[in-house]
Amino acid sequence: MSFFKIGLVKKTVFKKGDDLMLVYGRNVLKDLDLKKIRKVYVLETIKDQAIFNFLNTHKIHYLLCKKHQFDKMVQGNHQGIIIEIDDYCYSSLNEVQNENFLVVLDHLEDPHNFGAIVRTCEAAGVKTIIIPKDRSVRVNDVVMKTSCGAIDRVKIVLVSNISEALKKLQKENYFVYSAFMNGNDYRTLDYSGKKVLVIGNEGKGVSRLVEDLTDFRIGIPMTGQINSLNASVAAGILIFAMR
Repeated sequence: MSFFKIGLVKKTVFKKGDDLMLVYGRNVLKDLDLKKIRKVYVLETIKDQAIFNFLNTHKIHYLLCKKHQFDKMVQGNHQGIIIEIDDYCYSSLNEVQNENFLVVLDHLEDPHNFGAIVRTCEAAGVKTIIIPKDRSVRVNDVVMKTSCGAIDRVKIVLVSNISEALKKLQKENYFVYSAFMNGNDYRTLDYSGKKVLVIGNEGKGVSRLVEDLTDFRIGIPMTGQINSLNASVAAGILIFAMR
C-alpha cells in the first residue's frame, strides 16, 4: 500500500488556521525546510515526474486537485504546486543583540521588496531583519516565494515599536544608519562597530521618530535623471557596502 493519500479533493481543499499558511511554486517546494511542510497540493494535470519523485523521496503527503480549486486557494502564479506549512515563527529582539549588523524595515509595504531584501541579507551574511507589527508587510506567500528559500536562514524579528527597538539597540552600542535620498554619500562613511541599517517605507521613507534617532543619514549618489531607487535595490547596495 502506498504511503501517500492521493486523490481529487471534491469540496473545500483548505481551511486556513492561525498556525498555517499557504505558499506556492516549484522552487519554493524545493527550497523549503521540509520539516515545516504539512502537505502539498498538486494540480492534477501536472506530468512532471520529477515533482512526484521529490515528494515520494521525502515522504511528503500530497493531494491531486483541479485548477479551479487551486485558483481559489492562492492568487499568485502557483505553477501547479501549493504547499501547506506551519505559520512563520518570528524571533524576539533579545535573541539578536550579539550580532554585529542588523537591518530594520521601517513600515515597508511591498512583499516583493521584503522578499528581495531577505534574499540579499542571506547572501550578505546578515542574519536578522526587524519589522514592526503594525502598518507593515509580514512574512506571507509572496515574501516566501521572492526570497527563494532565504527566509528559512534569516531571522525576522517582530516588534511593537521600531523607535523603542532602536533605543534599546543604541543602549547596546549599536549605531543607527538610515537611508535618505539626500543622505551623505554611503562610500564616505566608516561602518566599523555594531550597526543597524534602516530602510524606510517605499513612499514616505524613514519615519520622523526613526529619523530623530538616526546617528548617520546615508544616501546613494545619483547621476541620472531618476532620483530614487527601488527599496530593495537601495537596500542591496547599502547592505553590501556596510558589510
